Amino acid sequence: MKVDFEVLVDTSLSTVCSSEQLKTALNKRFISLINDYEDGKWRFAKFQTYLWDNIAQTALSQRERDSLAGKSHSQLVEAARNLRFSDADEVGEGSEIAEIFLYGFMKDHFGALPVVPKIFYKQNAQDNAKGADSVHIVVKDDDFTLWFGEAKFYNSIEDKRLDSIVTSVLKSLQTDKLKKENIIVTNVSDIYQLPIGSDLQARIVAAIRPKESIDKLKSRINVPIMILHECDITSKNIDLTDSYRKLISSHHMERVEAYYKKQLAKSTSVFKYSDVKFHVILFPVPNKQAIVKAFVSGVQFYKSQG
Repeated sequence: MKVDFEVLVDTSLSTVCSSEQLKTALNKRFISLINDYEDGKWRFAKFQTYLWDNIAQTALSQRERDSLAGKSHSQLVEAARNLRFSDADEVGEGSEIAEIFLYGFMKDHFGALPVVPKIFYKQNAQDNAKGADSVHIVVKDDDFTLWFGEAKFYNSIEDKRLDSIVTSVLKSLQTDKLKKENIIVTNVSDIYQLPIGSDLQARIVAAIRPKESIDKLKSRINVPIMILHECDITSKNIDLTDSYRKLISSHHMERVEAYYKKQLAKSTSVFKYSDVKFHVILFPVPNKQAIVKAFVSGVQFYKSQG
């Protein structure tokens, strides 16, 4: 499948960065996405539609999705019930929007298979679901990689915001956190319902068993870091032009370099850090609060239908 939004950049950081420090960082990638415009306005409705098209995948278990197959309205009602929107602080507000967007992007861009619908398990098993914001498996050539995602929705991507993301990402790669994620994967039934061969399924389960060393898995681990962010360039723009594309690409390149420099400076806390692959994914929006308000309104509507 193809993601509904334009991909401006999708490349290894080492091939495009200006920093000598990062030119040898072969385990780091950079993806820049943008929405388009219509009648001089950023397409809010297109973005909201993408969220609702992917909400069942992120907020319902495989068993729930199967039981509601063909019942799109019922799926939306049940998915809305599992959304929290309990974040009271301005920084965290809308985090579930970023999680849903990341799930959709992982499916459409990387062909990823969802293993743990985190919104569902955060709602229904609070203690066991803390950690990565998404867990996926990508299958290629009868082999697999594990993807433990971070998803943020911020009103800026200035340095102080980047610091908090670095801290969160590196904490998620601690051995105890990774083992806990693997236990969740093997304990929930979703992995046994993925559309993959039984032999590959058995190999995946065997590789992530708690008794196995995390060191053996490091080369299979990818960390997609989805950052939705409010952007003045986007809010002031009225048309999808090459000039706009260049401004966003340049802005994102500068911010991605800043992020990876901060992460690299603290990377000694992660054993075999260079074996793990990172993918910073940036998506600018004109107004965070407008998006959150519209989505919350939709959630409240569907919750009222139950």
